[in-house]
Amino acid sequence: MKKISRREVIRGLAVGAGVAALGSAGSSQGQALPTAFAGKHQPKPLPFNPAKLNGISEKLIRSHHENNYSGAVKALNLVEQRLVSLGAEKELPAYLYGDLKREELIRTGSVVLHEQYFGNLGGNGRADGGAKKLIEQHFGSVEAWESEFKRTANALSGGSGWTILAYNQQLDGLHNYWSADHASNAPSSVPLLVLDMYEHAYHMDYGAASAKYVDAFMANINWEEVNRRVESHKLVSQ
Repeated sequence: MKKISRREVIRGLAVGAGVAALGSAGSSQGQALPTAFAGKHQPKPLPFNPAKLNGISEKLIRSHHENNYSGAVKALNLVEQRLVSLGAEKELPAYLYGDLKREELIRTGSVVLHEQYFGNLGGNGRADGGAKKLIEQHFGSVEAWESEFKRTANALSGGSGWTILAYNQQLDGLHNYWSADHASNAPSSVPLLVLDMYEHAYHMDYGAASAKYVDAFMANINWEEVNRRVESHKLVSQ
């Protein structure tokens, strides 16, 4: 007989309680659920033609978008709905509620980072505009930044996580951050360029040769989108 872990027991209890309570939460009087628990997120379509990327196949991109990203959106919706229903259970132990809050953080990170990842694909890979100016200001040159960004990404090879070029508003600086999972982003940082280093992002095309995937990603960066992010946060003076 298969042994069931403590986490699986907790998750099962939480989901079970959620199913029992969800029908009455926010609906017994026809009231809409609070926005924080509405669970109505919708997957965003790909902002580029996946057949036109260089070195990254359409099959891989569609699988990544339809399974990993869209799956994260569905999971986040379910978690939010369970939170509002379990919140009504006054006798619910805090550790059961906390397990779902952890899932909320993880699923939120996955949704947000995937949307930023797909958003900064589909370009020609040549840095320009405000992003280039910002990179040169903090790294000395685009070449120096790219070398460090790729080294950071390759440090995650064979594992999982994200490489994120972000502006840290607290420290007032631009950095390439190493992120082991969806929930370990640097506080006060504004993501400008996001690279998915989970195996699902490259294994179909490159197997274990993740460094080749990193090179392909660099050649497909949509710097127009990166510039939009820089401008929206007013990170470069005119």
